[in-house]
Amino acid sequence: MSSVTESVDVEAPIAQVYNQWTQFETFPEFMSGVQSITQLDDRHLHWKIKVAGVEREFDAEVTEQHPEERVAWKSTDGTSHAGVVTFHKLDQNHTKVTVQLDWDPDTLLEKAGAIVNADDMQVSRDLDRFKKFIEQAPSETGAWRGEVPREG
Repeated sequence: MSSVTESVDVEAPIAQVYNQWTQFETFPEFMSGVQSITQLDDRHLHWKIKVAGVEREFDAEVTEQHPEERVAWKSTDGTSHAGVVTFHKLDQNHTKVTVQLDWDPDTLLEKAGAIVNADDMQVSRDLDRFKKFIEQAPSETGAWRGEVPREG
C-alpha cells in the first residue's frame, strides 16, 4: 500500500474552495492524468485516467462528505484506493487543503514510482494546479452542499 499526504494553502474563502472541490467533473482541468470523471449520482463517480501511458477506468464511492470539512472516497472496482481531502479555514480569505491518498500500485512502474515518491510529487503538483485554478477563477464553477454521513 502506498500513502500520500500533501497540503496547499489557497488564497480563497473555505466555502469557495470546498464548493469547487465538489465539482468532480472539473478535476481534469487541474489534475494531470485524469481524463474524465462522470458523476453518476450524489455518491458515485466513474473515473478515466491515464498515467505513464497506462489507461484505467474505475468507479468510486463518496463515503463521507461534510461541507467545508471533508470529502472521503474509496474505489469500488479496479485498483484499490481510498482518500480524503480536508479543508481548514486559516482566515476569511485563506484555506488549507490537505489530501491523503492510499492506493495499491499494480504495475512494476507504479511500484517503482511509489518507492521514489513520484506519486507524492504528482499529488503536490495537482494541488498546486488546483490552487491556481481556484485563485484565478472569479468564483467556483458550482457547488454541492449535501451531507454524506460515514456509515458504520
